[in-house]
Amino acid sequence: MEDLKGKIEATANLDDLESLRVEIFGKKGLLAAEFAKLKDIASENKKEFAKGLNDKKIALTEVFEEKKRVLLEMALEKKLESERVDVSLYGYESTKGSLHPVKETMDKIIDYFVALNFSVESGPLIENDFTNFEALNLPKNHPAREMQDTFFLADGQLLRTHTSPVQIRTMMKEKPPIRMIAPGAVFRRDYDLTHTPMFHQVEGLVVDKTGVVSFANLKAILTDFLHYMFGEVEVRFRPSFFPFTEPSTEVDISCIFCEGEGCRVCSHTGWLEVLGSGVVDPNVFEAVGYEDVSGYAFGLGVERFAMLLHRVPDLRSMFEGDIRLLEQFR
Repeated sequence: MEDLKGKIEATANLDDLESLRVEIFGKKGLLAAEFAKLKDIASENKKEFAKGLNDKKIALTEVFEEKKRVLLEMALEKKLESERVDVSLYGYESTKGSLHPVKETMDKIIDYFVALNFSVESGPLIENDFTNFEALNLPKNHPAREMQDTFFLADGQLLRTHTSPVQIRTMMKEKPPIRMIAPGAVFRRDYDLTHTPMFHQVEGLVVDKTGVVSFANLKAILTDFLHYMFGEVEVRFRPSFFPFTEPSTEVDISCIFCEGEGCRVCSHTGWLEVLGSGVVDPNVFEAVGYEDVSGYAFGLGVERFAMLLHRVPDLRSMFEGDIRLLEQFR
């Protein structure tokens, strides 16, 4: 008994202790062999013999468990010491992420208009013909529908080709005055250097009583916005056509690559087209039930702005996930 206690207490590690446990307490261990002798002992002595063995087993178990607790604590302390971290040492330089250039450009545009008290509105990506076309003065068979190669769905609905339906939905549920922008994804069947099937637009709308807003207001706000985005560039407004505005204008800035001198990017004109705008056509107001109001609208492609700001030549590279390109925007 004392010899076994001594062996347990002298054990130096958990592996040796486990081997000793099997030797003493296992099915073929020393205690099992002692209990096997019960069958050869006279009946009147069995009780006393068994009690002695049980007392010995309990005493050895207590010694064993105490030694196991001590060895576990020692193993834990050794592990903690080996894994100790010196928090005063310099760490490794972390790799910083960044916003995608399209997201970054979108946020910059939104920040400008929110600062001017424009609300930010959103709408569904799947639209109906009325909100996407008819309410915007584009009745069925209108030739201008061909300007937008549309993804039509089997049930007659479609993937929105612009965020203008958000303007229609906003006017149908709210009364003027309205100052809003509608940022979001749009879809058209197009794919080349400057077009992708999915891209992002920010469209704006201001509506108030007749005479409160004018084309002069539109020119002032867009000129300031383009200076905010591109710095001190020249801005010009050219007559154009959009079914939902009249008069309509394309807005250009002096080429930021050649500073108006003429280069390959601007087709040697010295100008870059950046957005469209105009005074809202009365037919649009009639479609949403507005009377005695006037307003203006504008729209721009976010990818187009991102390409100009970051000098990216191919629009498709914005969506290919090439880490070599994206790492440049940290």
